[in-house]
Amino acid sequence: MYSSMMPCPVMTMWMRPMRRMMWAACRPPASAAVPQETPAPQAAKVPMDIIDTALAAGSFKTLISALISGGLGDVMKGSGPFTVFAPSDAAFADLPPGTVEDLLKIESRERLKAILTFHVVPGRLRAADLVNTPSLRTVSGKELPLRVEVAGLAGSQLRGSLRVGNAGVATADIACTNGVIHVIDRVLIPVE
Repeated sequence: MYSSMMPCPVMTMWMRPMRRMMWAACRPPASAAVPQETPAPQAAKVPMDIIDTALAAGSFKTLISALISGGLGDVMKGSGPFTVFAPSDAAFADLPPGTVEDLLKIESRERLKAILTFHVVPGRLRAADLVNTPSLRTVSGKELPLRVEVAGLAGSQLRGSLRVGNAGVATADIACTNGVIHVIDRVLIPVE
């Protein structure tokens, strides 16, 4: 009999061809092209209007509610183009307590509309278009002052910030199908 240390000759004869067949089945023939990994296609960015862009950002819930309460939601979904200086939810939270609630009441609709239209300028104006502009005429018909505060040079580029009225532009040039959004850190209140 065979010892457990020595392989059985019949098993050895059978195992070698089986290993070769399994190895051949697992690897492609030499003539076959090795498939290249194809990167997964990235989801195409679907262009969105001002309202949908603000909704997708998630930090403009108060502004969206105000636009709808003021009857301007459909206008901001329209063809435009508009430049919107959009206060974030944090900017609305900085208003005195009760201000937002009072503005959202039906009896305050005209005041709310005046405030909201003071944040909108006709046309598609990027930050670069605003640098040498002292003021803009808003949809409300009032002038909105602009100011660039230069902090210095970085190579050949100016460093600084853009101020719109008493608000700073936190994020500029958010492109939309019907305009552009510039996020501001304060709610602009027009002078009566």
